[in-house]
Amino acid sequence: MNKITQLFDIKYPIIQGGMIWNSGYKLASAVSNSGGLGLIGAGSMYPEVLRQHIQKCKKATDKPFGVNIPMLYPNIEEIMNIVVEEGVKIVFTSAGNPKTWTSFLKEKGITVVHVVSSSLFALKAQEAGVDAVVAEGFEAGGHNGREETTTLTLIPMVKEKIHIPLIAAGGIATGRGMLATMILGADGVQVGSRFAASLESSAHNNFKETIVTIKEGGTQLTLKELAPVRLVKNKFYQDVQELYEKGPSKEDLIQLLGRARAKKGMFEGDLEEGELEIGQIAGLIHEILPVKQIIQEMMTEFEAACQEKAKFEF
Repeated sequence: MNKITQLFDIKYPIIQGGMIWNSGYKLASAVSNSGGLGLIGAGSMYPEVLRQHIQKCKKATDKPFGVNIPMLYPNIEEIMNIVVEEGVKIVFTSAGNPKTWTSFLKEKGITVVHVVSSSLFALKAQEAGVDAVVAEGFEAGGHNGREETTTLTLIPMVKEKIHIPLIAAGGIATGRGMLATMILGADGVQVGSRFAASLESSAHNNFKETIVTIKEGGTQLTLKELAPVRLVKNKFYQDVQELYEKGPSKEDLIQLLGRARAKKGMFEGDLEEGELEIGQIAGLIHEILPVKQIIQEMMTEFEAACQEKAKFEF
């Protein structure tokens, strides 16, 4: 056991990222049942929909699971109350100040983890009293830190600053990647893109099929004036680039983005006009597989890589 498996009472130090439109109760419960920690992604759910997913997840697994909550959520107070009412024991917060809700959650006996993109924010999260942090490099899909620090650089920098458990995220989909980040100082990993392309993901199959066909260089970080987001280079992405050539205002970008574009792409399967969020590691994802097989393959490769590492000892 290590710090992460002890903190969450799980078998493997693998956490499934709470991805919008991908992380319903089926994915979260499958990850938890397979030895990792599943997270329901609250960011794409109305409050009562989240309540239903929590209730279904409790029926689908007797293992620990959690909820990922972006703190910019407009119904944040209602969401937090639902989490408490439904007896959720683990909450991952993101996109906001951890001081706002950490003490409220911890007073209710909830383990709190905050997602950060820099060592500065990791320190602030630690000072706010969180139990662990997720440090996410800019290889990751979806919304990203403005610092654009890679996982390879970010993890040792954060490790140098904090003493609480550290979870690495961004560009991790294999056992070798898992070992690499743990050698750099992480106690566990958060995996997003690999689970987005699983049978249990709630994403549309069109999006899953797109993930497994992406090649190196097939994603780009863009829309930095709004909130940096890594997207697949589809028609919508090209429309964004054409708008940039005209020197757009922030309002122009907001107008092009419109509403519910991420839902249109990832949940409804519109590969042209939808916003398709995925990480650079998609170039290493070649099959849509069940969660159990994904975790088993990661752990088999991780253990083999640990043995192979001995070859390089001098």
